[in-house]
Amino acid sequence: MENDVLMVLTACSVAIPASLLGVLLVSKSLVMVGDAISHAVLPGIVVAYLLSGTRDSGPMLLGAAVTGFLTTFLIDFLKRKWQIQEDAAIGFTFTFLFATGVLLIALFAGKNSDLDQECVLYGDLETSILDQVVVGGYLYGTRAILQLLPLTIVLLLVIVFGFKGWKIWVFNPDFGSFIGIPVRLFHLTLMLLLSIHAVLSFESVGVILVVGLLVLPAATALQFSKTLSRTFYYSACIGIISCILGVLIGKWINISISPLIVCVNGLIFLVSVILSPFRRKTGQEQNAANPGFQEYKN
Repeated sequence: MENDVLMVLTACSVAIPASLLGVLLVSKSLVMVGDAISHAVLPGIVVAYLLSGTRDSGPMLLGAAVTGFLTTFLIDFLKRKWQIQEDAAIGFTFTFLFATGVLLIALFAGKNSDLDQECVLYGDLETSILDQVVVGGYLYGTRAILQLLPLTIVLLLVIVFGFKGWKIWVFNPDFGSFIGIPVRLFHLTLMLLLSIHAVLSFESVGVILVVGLLVLPAATALQFSKTLSRTFYYSACIGIISCILGVLIGKWINISISPLIVCVNGLIFLVSVILSPFRRKTGQEQNAANPGFQEYKN
């Protein structure tokens, strides 16, 4: 029973910040950029591990941050300087960097039990709970929980204290620039937090499945919410519910839990699309029928 609770808490520690970051990504139509960042941090993780010889979060965070910003820079450079379509620039950047990371693992770290392709790509939630932190005979949680908890707290503070700025950045960045809000800083902050989350989550759910946790809870929340604040709240709740259901079902039928959590998220999203009161409305009809949506944007 204790292991089941730890597994739920570990999964939730990944899903909660992912669902909050996902609201900003989905609202800003940056889902593909989020996908790119989550994959492209892989070479940074591998290089940091090869140079430091350890899986401590410090060197890996540095490596992930560097490649995260490199991804953002390359996408922007290809789009603005070489006039390449944004989707093509994103596709090139993240597939190239991701493939480079996979090759680095195969060439230099493939035989090391601490860092292999399955660990980085798919994660292993079941074994990550074995890395427990015990001080003075008291269990304080798993290493993944304690690593992700500060990120969650920082993310909540960034959202709460910068809430008005985030709304302007999402819906009217030109107006934000006009009144002196550093909209570019908001974008870079999101990319940095996304890179940190990717490196802290890879051991539990892997860099591939984390994309599902970034997108699906937020996309589901947007089916029902009228304001940005509610979207954050609904998205986090959906992420938590999917983790609980995923762990319970996975333990019941004895199947890998990480992909099951994402599948549960997907099913919840499909149900939300079917039941959404806005499903049959066009964008203009939705705005007229839902005055709160205008408030959400403004």
